[in-house]
Amino acid sequence: MHILLTRPIEDSIEMIKKFKSLGHDVSHLPLLNIEKVNHENFNFDSYDAFIFSSSNSIKFLDIKNINKDIKCFSVGPSTERKIRSLGFQNVIPAEGSVNSLIEIIQNNFDTSDGKLLYISGETIAYELDKDLKNKGYNIDRLINYKTSHNHFNDRNFIKELKEKIPNIVYIYSENSAKSFLKFINNSGLKDDWMDTNLMCMGEKASTILNEIKWKKIFLFNPGEEEFLLYKI
Repeated sequence: MHILLTRPIEDSIEMIKKFKSLGHDVSHLPLLNIEKVNHENFNFDSYDAFIFSSSNSIKFLDIKNINKDIKCFSVGPSTERKIRSLGFQNVIPAEGSVNSLIEIIQNNFDTSDGKLLYISGETIAYELDKDLKNKGYNIDRLINYKTSHNHFNDRNFIKELKEKIPNIVYIYSENSAKSFLKFINNSGLKDDWMDTNLMCMGEKASTILNEIKWKKIFLFNPGEEEFLLYKI
């Protein structure tokens, strides 16, 4: 199969190697640019637990003044691995969805246990901090990265893509779905996806791309990319 991956290269390289080892052709179209948001002298010691709902929030975390024994909640196993790779020991992973993340927080951190810090990007699909605040938690949100659309206009890549339209496309966020729709329209490829399976992380992303005719649309959680290959 021909697979199109759309995350930044540093987040896609392992998946590219994995899919190629399974005998698949892989193309790469980075849809978003990820930029760090600086916070000088931020006092991490004021918090009793951290929440990570994406790997990008970990990538831009300044860890030198952070206690590595602090409790950390991650949205899924892949995010957990990145947190542990930075030296954090007390990491509790959810099953890949915001709902499961909220559940493990409620099961492992009482409202009286202290203060939570939700570390995220500028654009989020779900206001996790507001939900937890409504449940009685003392929580702050720290935005430590932002995204911008990648204006991709490599004519050779577009020509090659048109000659061999992917069987599968993975889209990871509402923001990347908007970027991909713009790419499709600008590249003259709007009517070429009827034999392609669209894999979206969340309904909001799939809704944005509903105007394109796909073979099928699947929703998935982080870490399920390979599993989806066997559903089509």
